[in-house]
Amino acid sequence: MQLATRLIHEHKVSHESRAVTPPLILSTTFERGENGTDYPGGYLYSRYDTPNRHSLELKLASMEAGTEAICFSSGLAASAALFQTLKPGDHLILADDTYFAIRSQLDQLFSAYQISYTLTDLTHPSRVENAIQPNTRMIWAETPSNPLLKISDIEAIANIAKSKNCILVVDNTWATPYSTNPIILGADIVLHSTTKYLGGHCDLLGGVLICKEQNERTTFLRNIQKLGGAVPSAFDCWLLNRSLSTFSARMNLHCNNALELALYLESRAEIEKVFYPGLPSHPQHLIALKQMKNGFGGMMSILVKGGQSNALKLAGNLQLFTHATSLGGVESLIEHRKSVEGPGSATPDHLLRISVGIEAIQDLIDDFNQALKTLSA
Repeated sequence: MQLATRLIHEHKVSHESRAVTPPLILSTTFERGENGTDYPGGYLYSRYDTPNRHSLELKLASMEAGTEAICFSSGLAASAALFQTLKPGDHLILADDTYFAIRSQLDQLFSAYQISYTLTDLTHPSRVENAIQPNTRMIWAETPSNPLLKISDIEAIANIAKSKNCILVVDNTWATPYSTNPIILGADIVLHSTTKYLGGHCDLLGGVLICKEQNERTTFLRNIQKLGGAVPSAFDCWLLNRSLSTFSARMNLHCNNALELALYLESRAEIEKVFYPGLPSHPQHLIALKQMKNGFGGMMSILVKGGQSNALKLAGNLQLFTHATSLGGVESLIEHRKSVEGPGSATPDHLLRISVGIEAIQDLIDDFNQALKTLSA
Protein backbone atom coordinates (compact mmCIF):
# COMPACT_ATOMS: atom_id res chain seq x y z
CA MET A 1 0.00 0.00 0.00
CA GLN A 2 1.03 3.58 -0.62
CA LEU A 3 1.87 5.88 2.31
CA ALA A 4 -1.43 7.80 2.18
CA THR A 5 -3.40 4.56 2.49
CA ARG A 6 -1.21 3.05 5.19
CA LEU A 7 -1.51 6.11 7.40
CA ILE A 8 -5.28 5.76 7.45
CA HIS A 9 -5.67 2.00 7.70
CA GLU A 10 -2.63 0.57 9.54
CA HIS A 11 -1.90 0.37 13.27
CA LYS A 12 -5.22 1.48 14.70
CA VAL A 13 -5.96 1.27 18.42
CA SER A 14 -8.32 -1.67 18.86
CA HIS A 15 -11.41 -1.35 21.04
CA GLU A 16 -14.28 -3.65 21.91
CA SER A 17 -16.75 -1.14 20.43
CA ARG A 18 -15.12 -1.59 17.00
CA ALA A 19 -15.06 2.18 16.63
CA VAL A 20 -13.91 3.36 13.19
CA THR A 21 -12.10 6.31 14.77
CA PRO A 22 -9.36 5.05 17.13
CA PRO A 23 -10.34 5.85 20.73
CA LEU A 24 -8.40 8.04 23.15
CA ILE A 25 -7.37 6.02 26.21
CA LEU A 26 -6.41 8.36 29.05
CA SER A 27 -5.82 5.82 31.81
CA THR A 28 -2.44 6.10 33.49
CA THR A 29 -2.57 2.58 34.90
CA PHE A 30 -3.81 -0.80 33.70
CA GLU A 31 -5.37 -3.78 35.46
CA ARG A 32 -3.32 -6.83 36.36
CA GLY A 33 -4.43 -10.37 35.60
CA GLU A 34 -6.06 -12.70 38.10
CA ASN A 35 -2.69 -13.98 39.32
CA GLY A 36 -1.68 -10.43 40.19
CA THR A 37 1.62 -10.54 38.30
CA ASP A 38 0.85 -10.30 34.59
CA TYR A 39 -0.82 -7.70 32.41
CA PRO A 40 -3.18 -9.37 29.94
CA GLY A 41 -3.89 -6.09 28.14
CA GLY A 42 -0.17 -5.62 27.44
CA TYR A 43 0.15 -2.37 29.41
CA LEU A 44 1.40 -1.61 32.94
CA TYR A 45 1.70 2.15 33.44
CA SER A 46 1.43 5.08 31.03
CA ARG A 47 5.06 6.21 31.43
CA TYR A 48 6.11 2.83 30.04
CA ASP A 49 3.56 2.62 27.23
CA THR A 50 -0.04 3.37 26.28
CA PRO A 51 -2.28 2.04 23.50
CA ASN A 52 -2.23 5.41 21.73
CA ARG A 53 1.56 5.74 21.92
CA HIS A 54 2.09 2.14 20.83
CA SER A 55 -0.10 2.65 17.77
CA LEU A 56 1.67 5.92 16.96
CA GLU A 57 5.15 4.44 17.23
CA LEU A 58 4.29 1.58 14.89
CA LYS A 59 2.98 4.09 12.35
CA LEU A 60 6.00 6.42 12.60
CA ALA A 61 8.46 3.54 12.21
CA SER A 62 6.61 2.40 9.10
CA MET A 63 6.64 5.92 7.63
CA GLU A 64 10.43 6.12 7.86
CA ALA A 65 11.23 2.48 6.98
CA GLY A 66 12.66 1.96 10.47
CA THR A 67 12.45 -0.97 12.86
CA GLU A 68 11.45 1.02 15.94
CA ALA A 69 10.15 4.49 16.76
CA ILE A 70 10.60 5.97 20.24
CA CYS A 71 8.38 8.94 21.05
CA PHE A 72 9.24 11.80 23.40
CA SER A 73 7.51 14.88 24.74
CA SER A 74 9.32 17.22 22.31
CA GLY A 75 11.91 17.23 19.55
CA LEU A 76 14.54 18.51 21.99
CA ALA A 77 13.68 15.75 24.47
CA ALA A 78 14.40 13.32 21.64
CA SER A 79 17.75 14.94 20.77
CA ALA A 80 18.73 15.08 24.46
CA ALA A 81 18.02 11.35 24.74
CA LEU A 82 20.23 10.68 21.73
CA PHE A 83 23.10 12.74 23.14
CA GLN A 84 22.87 10.70 26.34
CA THR A 85 23.99 7.66 24.35
CA LEU A 86 27.39 9.33 23.87
CA LYS A 87 30.29 8.90 26.27
CA PRO A 88 32.52 11.54 27.86
CA GLY A 89 35.11 12.70 25.35
CA ASP A 90 33.08 11.76 22.27
CA HIS A 91 33.02 14.11 19.28
CA LEU A 92 30.21 15.00 16.87
CA ILE A 93 30.06 16.65 13.49
CA LEU A 94 27.22 19.16 13.07
CA ALA A 95 26.11 21.10 10.03
CA ASP A 96 27.39 24.68 10.16
CA ASP A 97 23.81 25.98 10.27
CA THR A 98 22.33 23.31 12.55
CA TYR A 99 19.19 24.38 14.41
CA PHE A 100 20.48 26.76 17.09
CA ALA A 101 18.78 24.90 19.98
CA ILE A 102 20.80 21.76 19.21
CA ARG A 103 24.03 23.70 19.68
CA SER A 104 22.61 25.33 22.81
CA GLN A 105 21.70 21.91 24.19
CA LEU A 106 25.23 20.61 23.66
CA ASP A 107 26.84 23.77 25.04
CA GLN A 108 24.65 24.19 28.10
CA LEU A 109 23.52 20.69 29.07
CA PHE A 110 26.32 18.42 27.91
CA SER A 111 29.44 20.53 28.37
CA ALA A 112 30.20 18.77 31.67
CA TYR A 113 30.40 15.48 29.76
CA GLN A 114 33.22 16.91 27.61
CA ILE A 115 31.31 16.14 24.44
CA SER A 116 32.71 18.29 21.65
CA TYR A 117 31.52 19.10 18.15
CA THR A 118 32.79 20.60 14.92
CA LEU A 119 30.60 22.75 12.68
CA THR A 120 31.06 21.64 9.08
CA ASP A 121 29.52 22.45 5.72
CA LEU A 122 27.80 19.12 5.08
CA THR A 123 27.03 20.07 1.48
CA HIS A 124 30.63 19.03 0.74
CA PRO A 125 31.10 15.35 1.70
CA SER A 126 34.89 15.72 1.49
CA ARG A 127 34.75 18.30 4.30
CA VAL A 128 32.74 15.87 6.41
CA GLU A 129 35.42 13.21 5.95
CA ASN A 130 38.20 15.68 6.77
CA ALA A 131 36.40 16.78 9.96
CA ILE A 132 36.22 13.26 11.40
CA GLN A 133 38.49 12.75 14.41
CA PRO A 134 39.54 9.51 16.14
CA ASN A 135 36.84 10.13 18.79
CA THR A 136 34.06 11.10 16.35
CA ARG A 137 31.02 8.94 17.05
CA MET A 138 28.12 10.79 15.41
CA ILE A 139 27.36 12.92 12.36
CA TRP A 140 24.26 15.10 12.74
CA ALA A 141 22.61 16.31 9.54
CA GLU A 142 19.58 18.41 8.69
CA THR A 143 18.40 18.42 5.13
CA PRO A 144 16.98 20.90 4.33
CA SER A 145 18.83 22.78 7.05
CA ASN A 146 17.34 25.38 9.35
CA PRO A 147 17.21 28.20 8.29
CA LEU A 148 19.36 28.29 5.12
CA LEU A 149 17.81 25.19 3.51
CA LYS A 150 21.09 23.60 2.53
CA ILE A 151 20.74 20.11 1.08
CA SER A 152 23.23 17.44 2.14
CA ASP A 153 23.79 14.27 0.15
CA ILE A 154 22.55 11.74 2.71
CA GLU A 155 23.77 8.69 0.82
CA ALA A 156 27.29 10.08 0.40
CA ILE A 157 27.56 11.09 4.07
CA ALA A 158 26.13 7.72 5.17
CA ASN A 159 28.90 5.94 3.26
CA ILE A 160 31.52 8.09 4.98
CA ALA A 161 29.95 7.52 8.39
CA LYS A 162 29.91 3.76 7.87
CA SER A 163 33.54 3.68 6.77
CA LYS A 164 34.56 5.63 9.88
CA ASN A 165 32.40 3.68 12.35
CA CYS A 166 30.16 6.68 13.08
CA ILE A 167 26.38 6.77 13.23
CA LEU A 168 24.50 9.16 10.97
CA VAL A 169 21.53 10.98 12.48
CA VAL A 170 19.27 12.94 10.14
CA ASP A 171 16.76 15.49 11.38
CA ASN A 172 14.02 14.97 8.80
CA THR A 173 11.54 17.43 10.31
CA TRP A 174 11.54 19.76 7.31
CA ALA A 175 11.64 17.29 4.44
CA THR A 176 9.34 14.75 6.17
CA PRO A 177 8.93 11.15 4.91
CA TYR A 178 6.63 12.56 2.23
CA SER A 179 9.76 13.83 0.44
CA THR A 180 12.76 12.00 1.92
CA ASN A 181 13.45 8.71 3.69
CA PRO A 182 16.95 9.05 5.22
CA ILE A 183 17.06 5.45 6.51
CA ILE A 184 16.58 4.13 2.97
CA LEU A 185 19.49 6.38 1.95
CA GLY A 186 21.73 4.95 4.68
CA ALA A 187 21.05 6.94 7.85
CA ASP A 188 21.04 5.09 11.18
CA ILE A 189 18.54 7.24 13.09
CA VAL A 190 15.93 9.78 11.98
CA LEU A 191 14.69 12.53 14.29
CA HIS A 192 11.46 14.48 13.97
CA SER A 193 9.95 17.29 15.92
CA THR A 194 6.45 15.84 15.54
CA THR A 195 5.18 19.26 16.62
CA LYS A 196 5.75 20.38 13.04
CA TYR A 197 4.53 18.76 9.80
CA LEU A 198 3.59 15.41 11.27
CA GLY A 199 1.29 17.15 13.76
CA GLY A 200 0.43 19.78 11.19
CA HIS A 201 -1.94 21.98 13.20
CA CYS A 202 0.26 23.79 15.77
CA ASP A 203 -1.67 22.17 18.62
CA LEU A 204 0.63 19.45 19.97
CA LEU A 205 4.20 19.04 21.16
CA GLY A 206 6.28 15.96 20.49
CA GLY A 207 9.41 14.33 19.14
CA VAL A 208 10.49 10.93 17.90
CA LEU A 209 13.63 8.92 17.17
CA ILE A 210 13.25 6.26 14.48
CA CYS A 211 15.99 3.63 14.38
CA LYS A 212 17.18 1.68 11.38
CA GLU A 213 17.87 -1.47 13.40
CA GLN A 214 17.60 -2.98 16.85
CA ASN A 215 20.85 -2.72 18.80
CA GLU A 216 22.26 -1.63 22.17
CA ARG A 217 21.69 2.04 21.35
CA THR A 218 18.04 1.40 20.53
CA THR A 219 17.57 -0.45 23.82
CA PHE A 220 19.26 2.38 25.74
CA LEU A 221 17.05 4.98 24.04
CA ARG A 222 13.96 3.00 24.99
CA ASN A 223 15.18 2.93 28.60
CA ILE A 224 15.75 6.69 28.54
CA GLN A 225 12.16 7.10 27.36
CA LYS A 226 10.73 4.88 30.10
CA LEU A 227 13.00 5.90 32.99
CA GLY A 228 13.66 9.50 32.00
CA GLY A 229 9.93 10.07 31.74
CA ALA A 230 9.88 12.70 28.95
CA VAL A 231 7.00 10.96 27.20
CA PRO A 232 4.12 12.42 25.18
CA SER A 233 0.67 12.35 26.75
CA ALA A 234 -1.95 9.94 25.49
CA PHE A 235 -3.89 12.93 24.15
CA ASP A 236 -0.90 14.25 22.18
CA CYS A 237 -0.37 10.76 20.74
CA TRP A 238 -4.05 10.57 19.80
CA LEU A 239 -3.91 14.02 18.18
CA LEU A 240 -0.78 13.08 16.23
CA ASN A 241 -2.28 9.80 15.08
CA ARG A 242 -5.34 11.71 13.91
CA SER A 243 -3.21 14.29 12.07
CA LEU A 244 -1.26 11.62 10.21
CA SER A 245 -4.45 10.55 8.43
CA THR A 246 -4.29 13.78 6.40
CA PHE A 247 -0.49 14.00 6.25
CA SER A 248 -0.07 13.12 2.55
CA ALA A 249 -2.87 15.44 1.46
CA ARG A 250 -1.47 18.31 3.51
CA MET A 251 2.10 17.83 2.33
CA ASN A 252 1.04 17.86 -1.30
CA LEU A 253 -0.47 21.32 -0.77
CA HIS A 254 2.47 22.57 1.31
CA CYS A 255 4.96 21.53 -1.39
CA ASN A 256 2.96 22.90 -4.32
CA ASN A 257 2.28 26.22 -2.58
CA ALA A 258 5.90 26.63 -1.50
CA LEU A 259 7.25 26.12 -5.01
CA GLU A 260 4.83 28.64 -6.51
CA LEU A 261 5.54 31.19 -3.80
CA ALA A 262 9.31 30.70 -4.18
CA LEU A 263 9.09 31.30 -7.92
CA TYR A 264 7.06 34.46 -7.31
CA LEU A 265 9.39 35.83 -4.64
CA GLU A 266 12.46 35.11 -6.77
CA SER A 267 10.99 37.40 -9.42
CA ARG A 268 10.57 40.36 -7.06
CA ALA A 269 13.18 43.11 -7.05
CA GLU A 270 12.68 43.69 -3.31
CA ILE A 271 13.97 40.21 -2.51
CA GLU A 272 17.73 39.67 -2.53
CA LYS A 273 17.65 35.87 -2.41
CA VAL A 274 15.24 32.96 -2.02
CA PHE A 275 16.43 29.75 -0.36
CA TYR A 276 14.25 26.87 -1.60
CA PRO A 277 15.61 23.53 -2.88
CA GLY A 278 12.94 23.28 -5.57
CA LEU A 279 14.36 26.29 -7.42
CA PRO A 280 16.89 25.56 -10.19
CA SER A 281 18.95 28.42 -8.74
CA HIS A 282 19.43 26.55 -5.46
CA PRO A 283 23.10 25.43 -5.14
CA GLN A 284 22.11 21.85 -4.26
CA HIS A 285 19.07 21.58 -6.53
CA LEU A 286 20.43 18.50 -8.29
CA ILE A 287 20.95 16.69 -4.99
CA ALA A 288 17.42 17.65 -3.97
CA LEU A 289 16.12 16.17 -7.22
CA LYS A 290 17.97 12.95 -6.45
CA GLN A 291 16.81 12.40 -2.88
CA MET A 292 13.54 14.32 -2.49
CA LYS A 293 10.48 12.64 -3.97
CA ASN A 294 6.98 14.13 -4.36
CA GLY A 295 8.10 17.69 -3.66
CA PHE A 296 10.64 19.93 -1.98
CA GLY A 297 8.88 20.70 1.29
CA GLY A 298 6.94 23.66 2.60
CA MET A 299 9.80 25.71 4.08
CA MET A 300 11.81 28.54 2.58
CA SER A 301 13.84 31.54 3.69
CA ILE A 302 14.30 34.89 1.98
CA LEU A 303 16.76 37.76 2.27
CA VAL A 304 15.02 41.13 2.07
CA LYS A 305 16.83 44.07 0.49
CA GLY A 306 17.24 47.00 2.84
CA GLY A 307 18.42 45.07 5.87
CA GLN A 308 16.71 44.10 9.10
CA SER A 309 14.35 47.08 9.21
CA ASN A 310 12.84 46.19 5.83
CA ALA A 311 12.64 42.51 6.75
CA LEU A 312 10.70 43.33 9.93
CA LYS A 313 8.51 45.79 8.06
CA LEU A 314 7.64 43.20 5.43
CA ALA A 315 6.78 40.58 8.04
CA GLY A 316 4.66 43.07 9.97
CA ASN A 317 2.67 44.16 6.92
CA LEU A 318 1.66 40.67 5.82
CA GLN A 319 -1.96 39.93 6.68
CA LEU A 320 -2.36 36.18 6.01
CA PHE A 321 1.12 35.17 7.17
CA THR A 322 1.21 35.18 10.96
CA HIS A 323 4.46 36.52 12.44
CA ALA A 324 5.19 33.65 14.84
CA THR A 325 7.66 30.92 15.77
CA SER A 326 7.28 27.27 14.66
CA LEU A 327 6.39 25.75 11.33
CA GLY A 328 4.52 22.98 9.57
CA GLY A 329 0.96 24.00 10.40
CA VAL A 330 -1.87 24.44 7.94
CA GLU A 331 -1.60 28.21 8.40
CA SER A 332 1.28 30.18 6.87
CA LEU A 333 3.83 31.60 9.31
CA ILE A 334 6.76 33.98 8.90
CA GLU A 335 9.55 34.69 11.36
CA HIS A 336 12.59 36.93 11.73
CA ARG A 337 15.00 34.20 12.86
CA LYS A 338 17.81 36.33 14.26
CA SER A 339 15.40 37.88 16.78
CA VAL A 340 14.67 34.40 18.13
CA GLU A 341 18.21 33.02 18.05
CA GLY A 342 19.75 36.00 19.84
CA PRO A 343 23.08 37.86 19.70
CA GLY A 344 25.18 34.76 19.00
CA SER A 345 23.18 33.88 15.90
CA ALA A 346 24.98 33.53 12.57
CA THR A 347 21.69 33.97 10.69
CA PRO A 348 21.63 37.09 8.47
CA ASP A 349 19.68 39.92 10.10
CA HIS A 350 17.59 40.44 6.94
CA LEU A 351 16.48 36.79 6.71
CA LEU A 352 12.84 35.80 7.09
CA ARG A 353 11.91 32.13 7.48
CA ILE A 354 8.60 31.17 5.89
CA SER A 355 6.40 28.17 6.63
CA VAL A 356 4.01 28.01 3.69
CA GLY A 357 0.58 26.76 4.67
CA ILE A 358 -2.20 25.14 2.67
CA GLU A 359 -4.26 28.25 1.93
CA ALA A 360 -5.13 29.16 -1.66
CA ILE A 361 -1.81 30.03 -3.24
CA GLN A 362 -3.10 33.12 -5.05
CA ASP A 363 -4.20 34.59 -1.72
CA LEU A 364 -0.69 34.04 -0.34
CA ILE A 365 0.91 35.66 -3.38
CA ASP A 366 -1.52 38.59 -3.20
CA ASP A 367 -0.63 39.07 0.47
CA PHE A 368 3.08 39.31 -0.34
CA ASN A 369 2.30 41.58 -3.26
CA GLN A 370 0.56 44.14 -1.06
CA ALA A 371 3.18 43.90 1.69
CA LEU A 372 6.13 44.29 -0.70
CA LYS A 373 4.61 47.49 -2.06
CA THR A 374 4.87 49.04 1.41
CA LEU A 375 8.67 48.73 1.33
CA SER A 376 8.93 51.45 -1.28
CA ALA A 377 6.09 53.56 0.15
